[in-house]
Amino acid sequence: MLLYGSKMAPNSDRVEMYLHEKGVEIPFRQIELMKGEHHAEEYKSIAPNRKVPALVLDDGTVIRESIAICRYIEELHPQPPLFGATPVQRAQVEMYQRIMELELMMPIAMTFRHGHPAAKALEPIQVNDFAELQRTVALKRIKVLNKELADREFLLGDDFTVADITAYIGLGFGRISKIAPDEQEHPHVVRYLKTIAARPSAQALRAGAGA
Repeated sequence: MLLYGSKMAPNSDRVEMYLHEKGVEIPFRQIELMKGEHHAEEYKSIAPNRKVPALVLDDGTVIRESIAICRYIEELHPQPPLFGATPVQRAQVEMYQRIMELELMMPIAMTFRHGHPAAKALEPIQVNDFAELQRTVALKRIKVLNKELADREFLLGDDFTVADITAYIGLGFGRISKIAPDEQEHPHVVRYLKTIAARPSAQALRAGAGA
């Protein structure tokens, strides 16, 4: 197998952190997004939508989308279960994964793509008003997340899951656009992030990014 990704892309980071949690190693090939390598014909033949990550299996099958890749690895390596161990947990993981992706990670990503000068290489036509709207959406979600985490360590309580990876990576990416939980206003989110940051998978991800 070969994993194509970018050390600066949140979706790629999700897969890498997930693999660290699983203890699974897959050869990695860096795609330099700011240099436009995702537009190269070689990569377009692998990922027609020109996005990362993409996992190429030994038989040539390509799996795109970060969570689809993680689900495939989960089937091969079910322990520890990061998509839930029971029917109820699996449904809850799916629920929180979607919420964290659509209501937190995506608004943060859109704030960056439409509001940060460096993102012009990715989003040539930036809409600043849209960026500010998405910033507001993300900050509101952080406020709600703080309430949800008031009486639990992780989104599902004691069990760390792929939904927590999405939340952690999304919030980490928010720092670029100055979207971050406040120690006074969002103490439970701050604690949550510190707890995840102490995990070996998060430390490995930071080391790999040169942080």
